[in-house]
Amino acid sequence: MTTVTAQEMTGRIGTEQVSDWVEVSQEMIDKFADATGDHQFIHVNPAMAAMTPFGGTIAHGFLTLSLMPLLSSKIIDPVTIDGVKMGINYGGNKVRFLQPVRSGKRVRGRFKLLSFDEKRPGQWQQTNEFTVEIEGEVKPAMIAEWMSQIFV
Repeated sequence: MTTVTAQEMTGRIGTEQVSDWVEVSQEMIDKFADATGDHQFIHVNPAMAAMTPFGGTIAHGFLTLSLMPLLSSKIIDPVTIDGVKMGINYGGNKVRFLQPVRSGKRVRGRFKLLSFDEKRPGQWQQTNEFTVEIEGEVKPAMIAEWMSQIFV
């Protein structure tokens, strides 16, 4: 693990970090459906989903987006900011779901630091390009530009 100051983080703009692979299981999809109330058959009914062009169930797009914290916790060589008290989601500028994640596939996160700006003393805004890659696929599942507020 690499630890840097908030000021040093600005010098890391353009760098990428990659997570380990995580399986998107049917159990994970079903739990997400229960949590959100989105029980569309394409996600939770393998027999009906098998009759679609996808050939089986797929993860919800919002499940793919919500994997951000899990995938960021599995970054292979994480960089942390010295003295961080907390980080919070601030929002997204862009989110695009490019292809579905089929049940049983493995995904990983690619995080590219786009900006790191001090908004006020002790508060920084971090913008990352977050890409969810599907193992064995050329096209990613999702690309998002995501902002966080970091408090030191």
